[in-house]
Amino acid sequence: MSSNKEEGPLSFSNPSSSSPITLSVSEGDNNSSNSYLIEPQIGSGSNSFQSDNILYDVGGSNINDPDFGFLRPDFRQNVLLGSVQFYDRHVFLCYKNPKNWPPRIEAAEFDRLPRLLSAALAARKSDLNKETRLTICEGRDGTETSNGDVLIFPDMIRYRRLTHFDVETFVEEVLIKDGEWLPGNPEKLKGSYIFVCCHGSRDRRCGVCGPPLVARFKEEVDLHGLQGKVSISPCSHVGGHKYAGNVIIFGSRVDGEVTGHWYGYVTPEDVPNLLEQHVLKGEIVEWLWRGQMGLSEDDQQRAQELRLHNREGNITGTSGKFSSELPDINSPTWGSHLGSNGCCQANGDAACCQNPTSAEKEDNFNIHDGEVKVANGKKGKKLLKNNSYNGSGKRKVCAMPSWFESWEREDTYATLAIVCAAVSVGVAYSCYKQL
Repeated sequence: MSSNKEEGPLSFSNPSSSSPITLSVSEGDNNSSNSYLIEPQIGSGSNSFQSDNILYDVGGSNINDPDFGFLRPDFRQNVLLGSVQFYDRHVFLCYKNPKNWPPRIEAAEFDRLPRLLSAALAARKSDLNKETRLTICEGRDGTETSNGDVLIFPDMIRYRRLTHFDVETFVEEVLIKDGEWLPGNPEKLKGSYIFVCCHGSRDRRCGVCGPPLVARFKEEVDLHGLQGKVSISPCSHVGGHKYAGNVIIFGSRVDGEVTGHWYGYVTPEDVPNLLEQHVLKGEIVEWLWRGQMGLSEDDQQRAQELRLHNREGNITGTSGKFSSELPDINSPTWGSHLGSNGCCQANGDAACCQNPTSAEKEDNFNIHDGEVKVANGKKGKKLLKNNSYNGSGKRKVCAMPSWFESWEREDTYATLAIVCAAVSVGVAYSCYKQL
């Protein structure tokens, strides 16, 4: 079983610089045994993007692998919250595919583009005004993410066909000066971008768990007609092998702010819920949430506490018992407390589901870039249909008129006083007429 010590990304920190660059790689894996790692080898001997043979066979992708899959002993044995180190900007370089990536692709001798881009960022670390993370994602020529394309978040822009000749100029103009790279024409990204760690040559757990998640995401995207609105891509090591499957989702909120949310211990069964809750409704799936781009570890904890506090406050108004028995979300097994039939399984009290509100049927799966709210549960549509929460996190026990819901005790006293005064006036006037 993995220890609780989390592997951190390789940091090129400089005491004189307030903005070090962080690469999503590390010199060692402090949280896992050596049996998870494959010894580094030299990368592809070809400088061409097309002539790539499979270099690393990580032994297949059996999701039921007892040692590296979703049934491994250390699966969901560690707390996810606060496991994302602070950074401001995420740069993805599209380059080949996971089967061609050596364990340390940013340092591979013959993979010049990622190696030179990594070196240029490290050399200019003191000039960067944002803490930057570099990750490799799959590149396929002739597709949305061709080899050499660079995606930048939260800027939500793409530059096409970066070559090793242009690396230094690109870093200077785009990542340091926040300008434009003149040879390229920045394209604005729209919709949501989902990255799944599939770096099997770096860690077997990612190699086994990642590909089935990519396949399930693509299947759900096709099923609900989200092509062109949701992009799915495998990516290299992002930090936290023990949390495999690791998923990062970038997208814009209603106010235009771009967020990057990290999820861990994701299984293929969680994919429909992530798509429907996070991507389509803008609701965080709390029990899988690792953290967020732009927040420190402490801020991630405070952000979740605030969301849970708001949810608990809404629930308390209707069912004090339910709010007092909310499971501990920081427990690694928090998700197991949630049954597929909603809140009744969560607290053992059937009264909490007397009049559950069913989620409206999603006939049109348009992306809803709403303010991020709380979403509970690990099952997808089944949970949503039986969940006793509505979209705002409030729980309805029975239908009441709106005037009665807002009626206060003080309003009752005031009304009684007015009625009594009116009666008194009427009696007095009647006596006056009889005189």
